[in-house]
Amino acid sequence: MSRPENSEYHYGLVAILLHWIMAALLIVLILLGAYMVSLPDVGFNTTKISLILVHKQLGILALFLVALRTAWRSANTLPMMAEQIPAWQQFAARFVHLLLYAFMFALPTTGWLMSSAAGIPVAFLGLFTLPDYIVRDEFLFRAFITLHRWLAYGLVLLLSLHVGAALAHHFLFRDDTLKRMLPNGEDGCEDHENPGMAGGKSAQH
Repeated sequence: MSRPENSEYHYGLVAILLHWIMAALLIVLILLGAYMVSLPDVGFNTTKISLILVHKQLGILALFLVALRTAWRSANTLPMMAEQIPAWQQFAARFVHLLLYAFMFALPTTGWLMSSAAGIPVAFLGLFTLPDYIVRDEFLFRAFITLHRWLAYGLVLLLSLHVGAALAHHFLFRDDTLKRMLPNGEDGCEDHENPGMAGGKSAQH
């Protein structure tokens, strides 16, 4: 079993849980969003309204989790990347990783602002209602709908790159990149590292 905190070679249990919970939640949000926008707007569609309410609450949960994940990441050591990863791939991993965090913050935030502009309150899991930071405005509502949609497209692209790179490292390059984000992947990670890795780069997940 992984330790709670990160080590030099492996992610800790807290980071692993946050990573995979966020991954599952983002997949649910993307699929739910794609399905609900495919439903017709004509008439009083109770199914679509219910799905929108669930989507909003899950989106706010995602915003809370990404904030928690960012705080945990800032307080922990980042495991080093495998030494054999070329410099351009290390740069690309950092860039995609930063974009992922930016999009994970931006998507629920624009959804929240969209609801504020529509004059519709957003509740957090039925516990409390979030404040409205902008006044009701039809133009802003439409603008945030468009922005939210394009951010979702961008997130799907970034997630595809992230997953594709992780699978390539695991099955093609056969390094420990993916194993570092698995609960039982710590065993053997340190043994496979080059002793000269002390100058290596931090892994990005």
